[in-house]
Amino acid sequence: MPVHVVCPTCSTVNRLSEERLQSDWKAAKCPKCGGPLFPAKPVDVSAPVLSRHVERSDLPVVVDFWAAWCGPCKMMAPHFAEAAGQLASKARFLKVNTEEAPELSGSLGIRSIPTMVLFRNGREVARQAGAMGSGQIVRWVMDHAG
Repeated sequence: MPVHVVCPTCSTVNRLSEERLQSDWKAAKCPKCGGPLFPAKPVDVSAPVLSRHVERSDLPVVVDFWAAWCGPCKMMAPHFAEAAGQLASKARFLKVNTEEAPELSGSLGIRSIPTMVLFRNGREVARQAGAMGSGQIVRWVMDHAG
């Protein structure tokens, strides 16, 4: 059964076999843009790109809502990046700057930052406010990703 993965570079929906996802995910590239499908780092996105990932990806989508002026956000950023590297083939890690996307933050009810939201099959399945270390992020994702 194919797994749908949204390209983090051009937002094209790609289909991969489960076997390829398990064995050769590091080499997987988007046929449209040539970019890596699994960059092993968080990707900054806008509201439309976030929607595409949430609605079309079969991978869980982990979103960090943050702002440049936020001290705890800056403190958590390297931990979020480390967790993204550890779970690169298991979940897509995205970042949304709340200053650049206030409507999106408002529509999702983001009240404090940093806040992580986990989406699965187009729906929010978990939410966590406050800074966390990389190990905590990995555990949180694995506990809620299904």
